Amino acid sequence: MHLLADIGGTNARFALLDTTSREPRDAMTLATADFATLVDAVSHYLVRCGVRTVQDCAMAIATPILGDHIQMTNHHWAFSIEETRQRLGLTRLLVVNDFAALAMSLPTLPRGELRQIGGGKPVSDAPLALIGAGTGLGVSALVPAGGRWVPIAGEGGHVTLCAGNEREAAIIAHCRARFGHVSAERLVSGPGIVNLHDAVAALAGASPVQRSPAEITQHGQAGTDAICLEALETFCGLLGAVAGNLVLTLGARGGLYIGGGIMPKLGLYFERSPFRRRFEAKGRFSEYLAAIPAYVILSEYAALRGVATLFTDT
Repeated sequence: MHLLADIGGTNARFALLDTTSREPRDAMTLATADFATLVDAVSHYLVRCGVRTVQDCAMAIATPILGDHIQMTNHHWAFSIEETRQRLGLTRLLVVNDFAALAMSLPTLPRGELRQIGGGKPVSDAPLALIGAGTGLGVSALVPAGGRWVPIAGEGGHVTLCAGNEREAAIIAHCRARFGHVSAERLVSGPGIVNLHDAVAALAGASPVQRSPAEITQHGQAGTDAICLEALETFCGLLGAVAGNLVLTLGARGGLYIGGGIMPKLGLYFERSPFRRRFEAKGRFSEYLAAIPAYVILSEYAALRGVATLFTDT
């Protein structure tokens, strides 16, 4: 029995991998805020499953993997891979970037766990692009090489965000005065939608109202608050623009996949949002992008499928 883990800034997802069936089971989501350390969260999960020990663990985590020391980008957990392996009594602890793991799941996702946004058809043996908004903005890709897929573990969520119109330029200028550098993640993420809401309110001269990402999206979808509606529309438009840039950079004619926790919750609203229009709005390459499909990943545990491939590849 192997342990699978997908550690994000808000949620930690776990499952057990039966080495005979190769199918994850006993999947569970825990709030990272409920645990002081990663070891505490893993130990809690194993107790809940009635499992004393596991031999090996493959883990995806939302941060760059640059060596033995791990410091999460959007959460306080920090740890040594080797020390954690020893504390959990593991033979192996394999660690990979969370969106690289999600990318590795893309070829295996069933059609029923995807929702297509707009038109287009995938080109076989072409790169696949991946982007997803949640606590942060994750970016990855799969590139075909010699009959297998190779994931790209990058930090594309931290590229400098560009405006597509004068209103976005004013919003970004306001945020630049507040934050300095305005990355894509600064506005296209859960915390980012709050930053968008605050910027729109400030530009309108409105009194500040503190709202959570869920409250902003709820009021925006319902059309019950003009500031929330503009924040949500801008959020979807900026995501489309950044995703279009990613697809053009990679030549990802195999399709764009959209992960993260926000998009599945937007449901049908996302289909009629500015996302697809801004995704395709690339001047002379608009027709190129119009032919490329975009899919929202509906599965909560897709990254665990991807991280399970670490055991078959090693």
